[in-house]
Amino acid sequence: MYIVDKNKTSCVFILLTFWFSACKEDPARHLNLGDWYLNKGLIEEAIDEYKEVTRAFAGNESDLTREENDILGKAHFKLAIAYTKWGMWEFALNEAKISFNVQPNKDSHDLVELIQQKLALRTDS
Repeated sequence: MYIVDKNKTSCVFILLTFWFSACKEDPARHLNLGDWYLNKGLIEEAIDEYKEVTRAFAGNESDLTREENDILGKAHFKLAIAYTKWGMWEFALNEAKISFNVQPNKDSHDLVELIQQKLALRTDS
Protein backbone atom coordinates (compact mmCIF):
# COMPACT_ATOMS: atom_id res chain seq x y z
CA MET A 1 0.00 0.00 0.00
CA TYR A 2 2.86 2.38 0.78
CA ILE A 3 4.30 1.94 -2.72
CA VAL A 4 1.00 2.92 -4.33
CA ASP A 5 0.71 6.01 -2.14
CA LYS A 6 4.29 6.95 -2.94
CA ASN A 7 3.59 6.57 -6.66
CA LYS A 8 0.43 8.68 -6.40
CA THR A 9 2.37 11.37 -4.57
CA SER A 10 5.07 11.30 -7.23
CA CYS A 11 2.48 11.58 -9.99
CA VAL A 12 0.77 14.51 -8.30
CA PHE A 13 4.11 16.24 -7.79
CA ILE A 14 5.07 15.73 -11.44
CA LEU A 15 1.71 17.02 -12.67
CA LEU A 16 1.89 20.11 -10.45
CA THR A 17 5.45 20.81 -11.58
CA PHE A 18 4.40 20.48 -15.21
CA TRP A 19 1.39 22.75 -14.69
CA PHE A 20 3.43 25.49 -12.98
CA SER A 21 6.17 25.35 -15.60
CA ALA A 22 3.62 25.52 -18.40
CA CYS A 23 2.08 28.59 -16.83
CA LYS A 24 5.48 30.27 -16.59
CA GLU A 25 6.13 29.59 -20.25
CA ASP A 26 2.83 31.18 -21.29
CA PRO A 27 2.67 34.86 -20.34
CA ALA A 28 -0.62 35.21 -22.23
CA ARG A 29 -2.18 32.82 -19.74
CA HIS A 30 -1.01 35.01 -16.86
CA LEU A 31 -2.40 38.07 -18.65
CA ASN A 32 -5.79 36.41 -19.11
CA LEU A 33 -5.85 35.21 -15.51
CA GLY A 34 -4.92 38.70 -14.34
CA ASP A 35 -7.81 40.11 -16.38
CA TRP A 36 -10.18 37.61 -14.79
CA TYR A 37 -8.99 38.51 -11.28
CA LEU A 38 -9.25 42.24 -12.05
CA ASN A 39 -12.82 41.81 -13.31
CA LYS A 40 -13.69 39.93 -10.11
CA GLY A 41 -12.19 42.69 -7.96
CA LEU A 42 -9.29 40.52 -6.78
CA ILE A 43 -6.72 43.27 -7.22
CA GLU A 44 -3.79 41.68 -5.38
CA GLU A 45 -4.11 38.47 -7.38
CA ALA A 46 -4.41 40.43 -10.62
CA ILE A 47 -1.26 42.39 -9.81
CA ASP A 48 0.60 39.15 -9.11
CA GLU A 49 -0.42 37.72 -12.50
CA TYR A 50 0.49 40.88 -14.42
CA LYS A 51 3.87 40.96 -12.67
CA GLU A 52 4.45 37.37 -13.81
CA VAL A 53 4.02 38.56 -17.39
CA THR A 54 6.59 41.31 -16.91
CA ARG A 55 9.01 38.87 -15.25
CA ALA A 56 8.65 36.43 -18.14
CA PHE A 57 9.88 39.07 -20.57
CA ALA A 58 12.45 40.74 -18.30
CA GLY A 59 15.81 41.28 -19.91
CA ASN A 60 14.85 40.37 -23.46
CA GLU A 61 12.52 43.20 -24.52
CA SER A 62 14.46 43.81 -27.72
CA ASP A 63 13.99 40.18 -28.82
CA LEU A 64 10.21 40.10 -28.41
CA THR A 65 7.86 39.26 -31.24
CA ARG A 66 5.03 41.65 -32.01
CA GLU A 67 2.59 39.42 -30.11
CA GLU A 68 4.88 39.22 -27.06
CA ASN A 69 5.37 42.99 -27.13
CA ASP A 70 1.60 43.40 -27.21
CA ILE A 71 1.20 41.10 -24.20
CA LEU A 72 3.90 42.97 -22.28
CA GLY A 73 2.37 46.37 -23.06
CA LYS A 74 -1.06 45.18 -21.95
CA ALA A 75 0.36 43.74 -18.73
CA HIS A 76 1.94 47.08 -17.79
CA PHE A 77 -1.27 48.91 -18.76
CA LYS A 78 -3.37 46.57 -16.60
CA LEU A 79 -0.88 46.88 -13.73
CA ALA A 80 -1.39 50.65 -13.89
CA ILE A 81 -5.17 50.18 -13.75
CA ALA A 82 -4.89 47.76 -10.83
CA TYR A 83 -2.64 50.12 -8.89
CA THR A 84 -5.15 52.96 -9.35
CA LYS A 85 -7.83 50.76 -7.83
CA TRP A 86 -5.60 50.39 -4.76
CA GLY A 87 -4.84 54.11 -4.68
CA MET A 88 -1.16 53.50 -5.40
CA TRP A 89 -0.89 56.39 -7.85
CA GLU A 90 2.90 56.60 -8.12
CA PHE A 91 3.15 52.90 -8.97
CA ALA A 92 0.29 53.32 -11.42
CA LEU A 93 2.03 56.23 -13.14
CA ASN A 94 5.26 54.25 -13.46
CA GLU A 95 3.45 51.29 -15.03
CA ALA A 96 1.44 53.54 -17.36
CA LYS A 97 4.64 55.18 -18.59
CA ILE A 98 6.24 51.77 -19.17
CA SER A 99 3.12 50.67 -21.04
CA PHE A 100 3.37 53.73 -23.28
CA ASN A 101 7.08 53.11 -23.91
CA VAL A 102 6.51 49.45 -24.75
CA GLN A 103 3.40 50.01 -26.83
CA PRO A 104 2.73 53.68 -27.64
CA ASN A 105 -0.98 54.18 -28.17
CA LYS A 106 -3.74 56.62 -27.25
CA ASP A 107 -5.02 54.54 -24.33
CA SER A 108 -1.62 54.42 -22.64
CA HIS A 109 -1.02 58.12 -23.32
CA ASP A 110 -4.42 59.04 -21.90
CA LEU A 111 -3.84 56.87 -18.83
CA VAL A 112 -0.50 58.60 -18.14
CA GLU A 113 -2.20 62.00 -18.40
CA LEU A 114 -5.11 61.00 -16.14
CA ILE A 115 -2.83 59.63 -13.45
CA GLN A 116 -0.63 62.74 -13.63
CA GLN A 117 -3.73 64.90 -13.21
CA LYS A 118 -4.81 62.85 -10.20
CA LEU A 119 -1.38 63.18 -8.62
CA ALA A 120 -1.38 66.94 -9.27
CA LEU A 121 -4.74 67.26 -7.51
CA ARG A 122 -3.37 65.38 -4.51
CA THR A 123 -0.35 67.68 -4.18
CA ASP A 124 -2.45 70.84 -4.69
CA SER A 125 -4.75 70.00 -1.78
